[in-house]
Amino acid sequence: MTNPIGPLTGADEWFSHQIVDTFAAVGTSDPAWTEKVCAMAAATDGSLQLGFGLGKYTNRNVMDCYAGISRGVEQITVRASRRLADDAELIGAGPVRYEIVEPLRQIRFVLEANDTQPIAFDWLFTAELPATLEDRTHTRQGYRVSADLVRYHQIGTCSGWVEVDGERTELDPDSWVSTRDHSWGVRYDIGEPATDLEPTRGLEGGTFQFVWSPILMERPDGTRYGLFLNVSKMAFPGFEQKTTMAMVEHPDGRIERIVDLEPELAYDPTNRRLRGGTLHATLEDGSARALQVEVVSDTGFHLGAGLYFGFAGHHHGEWRGPLNVEGERIDDCTTAENARRLHQIRDTVVRVTDPVGGGVGYGNMQPIVTGAFPDLGLDADSSFI
Repeated sequence: MTNPIGPLTGADEWFSHQIVDTFAAVGTSDPAWTEKVCAMAAATDGSLQLGFGLGKYTNRNVMDCYAGISRGVEQITVRASRRLADDAELIGAGPVRYEIVEPLRQIRFVLEANDTQPIAFDWLFTAELPATLEDRTHTRQGYRVSADLVRYHQIGTCSGWVEVDGERTELDPDSWVSTRDHSWGVRYDIGEPATDLEPTRGLEGGTFQFVWSPILMERPDGTRYGLFLNVSKMAFPGFEQKTTMAMVEHPDGRIERIVDLEPELAYDPTNRRLRGGTLHATLEDGSARALQVEVVSDTGFHLGAGLYFGFAGHHHGEWRGPLNVEGERIDDCTTAENARRLHQIRDTVVRVTDPVGGGVGYGNMQPIVTGAFPDLGLDADSSFI
């Protein structure tokens, strides 16, 4: 009889078990179970930006990750995938590595020098604000739960270095910002799309506008706070839905809920890159804030190259063999062809002004806008995800 218990790992020494199994197993057999991290670091002048992401797919026996840089319209990316069971406790693959230095305080993101692309970095994230849980994601596709996951984000600064083409740049916490998130659960867009399921409508035939954005704010007296801005608006004939999950975050862990966000943003009609605008926020106490958003530069790490929504025929969590390392250098990500290849979602470095809260800050804004928005100069023919 097969022993119905997962293999032992070092993590099983800790008194942290929550299911009747070892840490090598998770609480569902769904192949879409994933634990992911995603992070960015950027110079506040927009001159250089780093991107990092990693996923552990326990039920697929896969760990995959990406690391790269954005410099102006250029993006250089390294991706790595490996067999998870070869080292179940190593958080990384190939030249890409994730290290927990101090839980919920300091995280190290590493891209070692490699033969794939002429980039490397050693970036230490240091929290300026406590990690904050977002609302639980729970969605269904027909009868099946297609997403059920927990996520937290955190806003901070960074130190360390990055090398591009042999030129080293120091990461100065006084002039660089860094954000990260960590999620786990069953999620969408994992592995190759199933071909034996009833087709779903997706986003075709409607409109969708989305923003996810953690920002480190600073007042003239040097005190800091955070803004987390997340809004999703979807509309189809006979159906409309808007979801707001946003807040003002304080260093003592206190949060002020933003109950509504209304985007008034502009986009480039060719590649749908964010140009800037205003997010109109309404807080729980009824007060209003008009948050001014400026895009700092042409930098912006496209997560498509990290396999979000697929890239070059490959997808998150896909089996690529015991070890696969690859990457590419894209000289201009703003062309219509490359924008569609890389998809819309990107870590956009933005400057946000909050007249009511008294702060000006920098951080990451991930926007998507699909469908026709005539008032924004966007037609259906130019739409893509």
